[in-house]
Amino acid sequence: MNLKQSTYILFITLVFQFSNAQDGIPIYSDYFADNLYILHPSMAGAANSGQIRLTARQQWFDQDNAPNLQTLAANVRLGEKSGMGAIAFNDKNGYHSQVGAYLTYAHHLNFSRSDVDLNQLSFGLSAGIVQSKLDETNFDLNDFDPVIAGILQSSSYFNLDLGLSYNLMDVSMHFTVKNLIFQNRNLYSEEFESNNQRRYLFAGSYTFGGAYYSDWTFEPSFLLQFFERTNESAFDINFKAYRKMEFGRLWGGLSYRRSFDGAEFQNGASISSQKLQYISPVLGINFNKFMFAYTYSQQIGEVKFSNGGYHQITLGFNFLDRGTAYDCNCPAIN
Repeated sequence: MNLKQSTYILFITLVFQFSNAQDGIPIYSDYFADNLYILHPSMAGAANSGQIRLTARQQWFDQDNAPNLQTLAANVRLGEKSGMGAIAFNDKNGYHSQVGAYLTYAHHLNFSRSDVDLNQLSFGLSAGIVQSKLDETNFDLNDFDPVIAGILQSSSYFNLDLGLSYNLMDVSMHFTVKNLIFQNRNLYSEEFESNNQRRYLFAGSYTFGGAYYSDWTFEPSFLLQFFERTNESAFDINFKAYRKMEFGRLWGGLSYRRSFDGAEFQNGASISSQKLQYISPVLGINFNKFMFAYTYSQQIGEVKFSNGGYHQITLGFNFLDRGTAYDCNCPAIN
């Protein structure tokens, strides 16, 4: 293997540490497809109806053992102030995989002057159990390495996610801490693994439309995420447009993700650097109580693992509609 190949592999390894090798549910663009609860436990029961969301994500169809993720999330309002939710997921990335489940309780405080004014402060706590596996059974053991045991290693751990959301008419803000408790998976040597998988999410959106735009509504939004131990960080900038139809709602959008941290690689005789970047368009439809969305993600930059993109399908169903809608441009709530 030459230096250029080694450098490319190193770069891909660094990319995977940020985008895929995450403890708990990896943060892709699931939330962008009408699924904010998948990120923020405080959004459990925040909407006017209960929600069920099923997602399936497949990366790089032309690669063996490509990353894939499936999630099933449901949340509903209980009474005036409480919300409950549950999430199950299956995540596989090469020889590493994880499965887990979370249960969520959220408390909602309403400061509205009437039933149609949205002014809601929400707190949410998710408790989850995650089982991580590392399949070493197909590793080449001819060259002895004390780190490799050649077996299927498995480790389970418990953790908490804590979230805060504030929805005020057309404005929405969220702050969430993932993996609140320091836990050790005991899958790798201590040199490569830390018990601190904590990360912080800060997100916000503003929706506008109405009389001047007829049946159109527009929603710019953002997401910032920060990993405590490694000091890695990234941001998403998003824009969605909604069109009110006789059968429901048609919508689409574009998301751009960029990391603040780069990696160096050899480019001919010189050394270049590159930051992780993704472009993700989404197209969705709400038909009565049903929802369907398709998301496509494409990595951009000079160095890529594959030219193929990442495909995601989201299926949804809304139930137990609470009746009167809020008088605001708030698609995540109404």
